[in-house]
Amino acid sequence: MSSDFIQYCNQLSKLDKEAAADLLNTIKSKSVKKRHYFLREGEVCRNLYFIDKGLIKIHFIKEGKEFIMRFFPEKAMFTVLDSYYTKTPSNFMIMALETTTVTYIHRDNLESLCEKHHCIETFFRRLVSIATINMMKRISEMLEENATTRYNNFVRENSNLLQRISLGDLAKYIGITQVSLSRIRATK
Repeated sequence: MSSDFIQYCNQLSKLDKEAAADLLNTIKSKSVKKRHYFLREGEVCRNLYFIDKGLIKIHFIKEGKEFIMRFFPEKAMFTVLDSYYTKTPSNFMIMALETTTVTYIHRDNLESLCEKHHCIETFFRRLVSIATINMMKRISEMLEENATTRYNNFVRENSNLLQRISLGDLAKYIGITQVSLSRIRATK
């Protein structure tokens, strides 16, 4: 599993042998059961995660209503970036939608590796850039697109997740009720 983590890093910035070895000596692994949390609201997100197996959602609750920001399946890297970077309590939660195994690295350890290895610093910079672009795309989609377009975009970009997430969670991700989602799906 750790080889998948290193391979992911290498896609963003080729790691030299010493950097890869230091990274392998620093990363850890853990599993979380379905419906359990990697992070709860009010906790500080201290880790950068890579999903070896499973599926998670990042979400928040406002006035009793759940809003889903993103789903992350296998071979994806994630964190709650604002909490991770600023070391402040998170407004978001990270929940396993399936029993999920991750490889992860603590923020302080990654910071030390970034100082020691330029290639790891480059990897992290590129990862943050990708995360920023993806979040801007998500915000733009929620503000500019109608629900049908958002659903069609999700199906086109994430068809492999449709059998793995509930219709309720899909509706929350799109920003509509489950009844509205059923209407959209009935027209397909």
